Amino acid sequence: MAYCGVGIVSRKHVSYSVKTPPFETKELRRKLTEFLDEPFSDPETGVARKVGDFKWGVYAFYDYEGEPIYVGQTNEKLRVRIRRHLTNQRTDAVAMSVLDPFEVLEIEVWPLPQFENVSCKGRKSEECTAARAHLNALERLIYESSLSESLFKAILNEKDPPTAVVDVSIPPSLRMSIVSKEVHGLRSHPDTRIARRALTMSKLSQVISERKVQGGLRRVLLTQATRLQWLAERRYTALGGADTVEVENGPENGNNEDRP
Repeated sequence: MAYCGVGIVSRKHVSYSVKTPPFETKELRRKLTEFLDEPFSDPETGVARKVGDFKWGVYAFYDYEGEPIYVGQTNEKLRVRIRRHLTNQRTDAVAMSVLDPFEVLEIEVWPLPQFENVSCKGRKSEECTAARAHLNALERLIYESSLSESLFKAILNEKDPPTAVVDVSIPPSLRMSIVSKEVHGLRSHPDTRIARRALTMSKLSQVISERKVQGGLRRVLLTQATRLQWLAERRYTALGGADTVEVENGPENGNNEDRP
């Protein structure tokens, strides 16, 4: 038997050799794989491919209000880049507490199949230069569109995308939820999200206090503070706002000694 501080429990109820990940982690990986394996028609060949297998493309993350919160690009494969963001901490955005994977409800991707056979490894070719210019321009276009759509006119990117040097149009995209019904029930409660957002802000604030940082991180902190205030205010108002605040009882017989 073991003493756990609040009572006696049997060790038989706890497995310390469990090899499966926690439920929410397992569900995220399942739903993320489901999204990345979703068929997407390749206009270059007319054949449907798994959307995560396209090398070149732009992606965006959305929170539980449908707010765009992060935009990125890749030429190494959508599957690799998006997994790196959401299933480990090998990106600056996650490691620096800029992006909290917990906040991501939906992903949208804009593949660029016309550059599928372009490689930028080794000596850069004209094809690589053209592909990079197109990718940068598309990321800038999606970034500016996200800012326009955002309630706060701001998202959590630490840096602005490169300035476009070519004109591009927005290609077909795929947008899906990566959160199961069960996980949505656990994460969507506003009090849980307020606490999580405040924790992310605290971590980011600590990063800023311990390093010499550029203005981008401070902009992210300001954006997170704005998002946190909005969510807390919406929750407060939805529960009745000022009408729910109790009025302190006045002192009896004019005696203030018992008041804090």
